[in-house]
Amino acid sequence: MSQVQESIDVDVPVSQAYNQWTQFESFPEFMDGVDSITQVSETRNHWVVTVGGQTREFDTEVAEQHPDERVAWKSVDGDVGHAGVVTFHRLGDNQTRVTVQMDWNPEGLVEKVGAAVGVDDRQVKADLKRFKSFIESRPSETGAWRGDVPAGGQGTTGAHDSSI
Repeated sequence: MSQVQESIDVDVPVSQAYNQWTQFESFPEFMDGVDSITQVSETRNHWVVTVGGQTREFDTEVAEQHPDERVAWKSVDGDVGHAGVVTFHRLGDNQTRVTVQMDWNPEGLVEKVGAAVGVDDRQVKADLKRFKSFIESRPSETGAWRGDVPAGGQGTTGAHDSSI
């Protein structure tokens, strides 16, 4: 099992950073290796990624989500076992710390070697830098899903607004 944890401070209010992070389909704009994400339901997403020249597809389920605090997910099928959580910490009216923690099972020699030499850590750090540029370069987030998903992903409450 590989693990990575990285943080970055972004110069936007916590609600703006959180709202943007709930727009999974925008991830390819700032995450290298993410080819596409299709939102299948409020809590399920289909991912297509390229890792070490290999294309992988898998579905994730939001396992827990609380507006302006955290989004946790886990893979539910496909050929990639992974889970993670991103947390949002208000540092000031217009500053937020975004922390990403991910765990996954690297497959094949290229992925295992990459995990062993820290490629994964550098990738997540670079993705967070691109997220910072992405969110700070626009006047507002591209949308929001403010639903609350209790731990375990059972049921949701809240609203989705992709027109922000």
